[in-house]
Amino acid sequence: MLCILAMGLLASAAHADTPLQGASREVHAGDTPQILLDAFRRGELQAFDPRLLQRFSDDDKGTWVVLQPQPPLVSEERVLTIYPPPLSSVTLFDARGKTVTQSLDDFSPMAHGNGRLAYRIGPDVPASAPILVRFDPAPVRTMPVSFQLQSWQEYLQQDAHWLVFASACFAVMLAMSLMALCLAMMLRDATFAWYAGYVLCYALIQGLQTGYLFHPLEVTWLAGSAALVSSSAMALSLAFAAMFMARFCELPRFAPWLHTPTLALAVGMPLVALLRSCQIPLLQETAQALISPLLIIGTVLLLLAAVMAAVRGARPAWFFLAGWTPLLALTALSNSQAGGTLADVIWLSDACLAAGAFEAVVLSLGLADRALIMRRDRDLVQGLADNDALTNVLNRRAWAESVSRLLDSGTTQPVALLFLDLDHFKMLNDRQGHAAGDRALIAVADALRHELRPHDLLGRYGGEEFVAMLYGVEQAQAMQVATRLCRRVHRLDIPVNDDGLVLSVSIGIAMRVMEDNVESLVDRADHAMYRAKLAGRNRARLDEKLETPARRSWPRAVEGDRRR
Repeated sequence: MLCILAMGLLASAAHADTPLQGASREVHAGDTPQILLDAFRRGELQAFDPRLLQRFSDDDKGTWVVLQPQPPLVSEERVLTIYPPPLSSVTLFDARGKTVTQSLDDFSPMAHGNGRLAYRIGPDVPASAPILVRFDPAPVRTMPVSFQLQSWQEYLQQDAHWLVFASACFAVMLAMSLMALCLAMMLRDATFAWYAGYVLCYALIQGLQTGYLFHPLEVTWLAGSAALVSSSAMALSLAFAAMFMARFCELPRFAPWLHTPTLALAVGMPLVALLRSCQIPLLQETAQALISPLLIIGTVLLLLAAVMAAVRGARPAWFFLAGWTPLLALTALSNSQAGGTLADVIWLSDACLAAGAFEAVVLSLGLADRALIMRRDRDLVQGLADNDALTNVLNRRAWAESVSRLLDSGTTQPVALLFLDLDHFKMLNDRQGHAAGDRALIAVADALRHELRPHDLLGRYGGEEFVAMLYGVEQAQAMQVATRLCRRVHRLDIPVNDDGLVLSVSIGIAMRVMEDNVESLVDRADHAMYRAKLAGRNRARLDEKLETPARRSWPRAVEGDRRR
């Protein structure tokens, strides 16, 4: 962004080949070019410095401007440029009596400047001849302009620099807007859509005011309506900004008393834009008169709301302020130029364009940060919903859903399901209390988690019951794993009573067959677990269908367990 801004400053820097003296006066009835030139030679016109921004009268008849080249004079092809380009038509009268009229929305075959009005002055025109220009009345309040008289080569170089600079700025704004629109549809979050609308409206305003939409893009259907479209876009941009900021900065939470005025602003500005676009002159004039004060009030309101939200802890509000404040400051300085101040700050118009691109990037980063926070919060909530609050393993619902997804995936890998039930847990609860029982469940869950692989699904099925799904494990491996789990729990040495009985676990194992679902698999593993209980606890048993007659009797996983 610094490179883009530097290019803009270079493009708008006023380093004219030929120094100029300027003078102006309002157009009077009966004026001719010769009358104006004679009045200029007699010193009857008001002098000004063409290198500085000059605001001319809003008189209904327009303004005459005479530019006198100063030494050193060179007889070569030159270009007179007017920057920033005014909304009114400007006519050049050369020494041969020819006239050339240009405007922002003029699409005649003659060469046009990008981001400025440009008039070619041939080498046959004397280098010392004064240049006469007439500004026609503007449809809206005129902005100050400056003049440059350059050689053809220097003009081409400066024009190319500006074109690259402006194209980069508009490309950034358009790219950020399109990305936001895609995210708005994907995430179904209107915040991204309001942001995209705001940035696109600002890009439209800059495209009209700089003339980029007319030259080089040649959007001919906007010819004659630049003032109307620009003022309507200003109203809509503030409305989109209000809606975006209200959601982005979470005003209902952090600045509730400013939320309603912000929404009122968002609703009111489109109505002003509609009045400005209607065909009733009185309503058009009323809307045009309202736009400027509403823009000022709305800007102050949004700034105050963003500051309030940021101070109260809204992280996105800092992104909004970081992106919006530079643009707001430059816009305020640009508006002050209309009153005659900062006449030597020629680059301010291009700085506003670069600030728009900078704001688009900063707010996009803010939206990305907001999306990451929302995802983190969603994952946290999902974790709280899926995990058992006591043991921090999957709860029954989440475990069943995960297993069901795996079974429905069509995998051909073997799947083993272990159903675990703690032995003598009721006795532990009755003798030592529920607090001791909770501590035992936490210790067992932690031991099981560390014994299993990270991708094995461990869940709490109920009270003292746990379930584990082992993916890619054959029957013999499943029995080995179950035996290790029995030993691991027994080695915890969690006392059940004063006679040396310690907590243990009985495990049933079921291997998945193709017609299995979660319920049938759990049911077979549960029955196998009861067979382990009946066989003496503290051991693992396979589903009865899987056991061979020679292996109906399985030893204890840990010898010395005393049953009660």
